[in-house]
Amino acid sequence: MNAVTPIRTPAEQALIGAFGTLRDTGPAGAALEGLRIDGFSRFEANGLPHRRVEDWKYTDLRAMMREAKPLAAAPDASALLAAKVAVGRLPRVGGSRIVLVDGFHAPDLADGGPLPEGVTVSGLAEAMVRRPDVAALLAGQPATRANTAFALNNAFLTDGLLIEVAPGVELGHALDLVSITSDGAPRLVTSRVVVVVGAGASAGIVETHVGPAGVDYQKNVVMQVVVRDGATLEHGRRQVEGDQALHLSTLEANVGAEAHFDSLTLTTGAAVSRSQLFVRFSGEHSDVTLRGVTMLKGRQHADTALVTDHAVPHCQSRETFKHILDGEAHGVFQGKIIVQPVAQKTDGRMMSQTIMLAEGPSMDNKPELEIFADDVACAHGCTCGELDADLMFYLKARGIPHKEAEALLVEAFAREAIEDFGGGPLAVVEELREAMLASVTEWMRART
Repeated sequence: MNAVTPIRTPAEQALIGAFGTLRDTGPAGAALEGLRIDGFSRFEANGLPHRRVEDWKYTDLRAMMREAKPLAAAPDASALLAAKVAVGRLPRVGGSRIVLVDGFHAPDLADGGPLPEGVTVSGLAEAMVRRPDVAALLAGQPATRANTAFALNNAFLTDGLLIEVAPGVELGHALDLVSITSDGAPRLVTSRVVVVVGAGASAGIVETHVGPAGVDYQKNVVMQVVVRDGATLEHGRRQVEGDQALHLSTLEANVGAEAHFDSLTLTTGAAVSRSQLFVRFSGEHSDVTLRGVTMLKGRQHADTALVTDHAVPHCQSRETFKHILDGEAHGVFQGKIIVQPVAQKTDGRMMSQTIMLAEGPSMDNKPELEIFADDVACAHGCTCGELDADLMFYLKARGIPHKEAEALLVEAFAREAIEDFGGGPLAVVEELREAMLASVTEWMRART
């Protein structure tokens, strides 16, 4: 049988060419070589995912990513200065601020005071050179490694962060992590953040992803989280990229015994975005809560895809995602709860709810359960509809203008996913909740 030669798109050809020049370059080139080759091999074998790949059915990346931008280089002095000005305009949510510019650690842009005692932050490339154990953290879980966005991140990984919280440390304020794409020519930004929360520790981190408007840059970011036994991590994420950006993000969490992981994501930016979450329980009597609010307008496309893997007994997971769609936007939610044969007494629930503010938007929901144990309580559901006409009439009958009535109902809808975020001792949780709700209000106000 003759060998089949795949037809490469311009983007795929550009990525293959870029890998040839990157391969073993950079300060951690030798340490990253194996990871890069593995990621590139997976990409080269399959190409960019398309609608015939089940996990990417609603986000045809081969069609949406028509070209690959040049790889971002380490920012020069002028780019750092511009980034410093832009980051300074962002309200800080949390304590110490850590900054990535074009995917590279920029320690000179940190502010908000010194890092709390028991917390260490290192540039990933630097850590790779002096810490052979870091490579094992980057490898990823089997489900994550099979994902194309993760494989591409491996192939083009240059820098990022290693954040470690020592065992038993309890932080009063979350770390404020800003990942900014600098202005200028379009580029492909690839970075990795690894967060390790030691046994019995309590910590929080808030990510903000931002970039210039009017520039069609591309971003592929990964955060890997390890929550050790008895630890707590509260994680907030704000994706407010520029209006022409393509944003791919992957969050991988490995949760130990008697641990707690709570994550809240707000998505308003980028022309095309996909947020992937891979969560795995590795210890008993733990709980995970994943929540998100996505607000889209115009012709924006946003996909949320999550896999929660119950690999041990006596664990609980909750997923609540809200979508607010306007214009001709397209929202996607794909959620899967897996219960392994040994994971008896699992409690897992998942819900996706959508409000359409116009006749143009569309929403695809695909909740899934894969259960291989018999003593479990699992459920999923999804809803999609318009604002309640009776409630709108009630508000308007009391003199509230139409747009303000819409805003009140949308804010209440989003609040259900936001208001019970956290629950731990972190002071930042209330600040983050208020910031998220303010973003909802601002988005509705801009719509009018």
